[in-house]
Amino acid sequence: MIVEYLRYEIDAARQAAFVSAYKAAETPLLASPYATSFDLCQCVEDPAHFILRIEWTSAEDHMQRFRASQDFRAFFAHIQPYLKDIREMRHYQRL
Repeated sequence: MIVEYLRYEIDAARQAAFVSAYKAAETPLLASPYATSFDLCQCVEDPAHFILRIEWTSAEDHMQRFRASQDFRAFFAHIQPYLKDIREMRHYQRL
């Protein structure tokens, strides 16, 4: 299993739409056999900062199989407007 972390910075005017987009994106994301869970958290001290955590069966399943799937296309349709707001995107292995 691989854990992907994404850090977003979203201005106040777009935060509600951002959260709604990820709530809608949850359905196609978790329909994929490669994504096992996800969490979206907002920073208490600085509400413009969000962390998205997705557990994948493997980095290869995420980067190759999921991204080639219909589930990805449906997921991406919801979150695409926020790509430029990503500050960091990395995969981590549990120890």
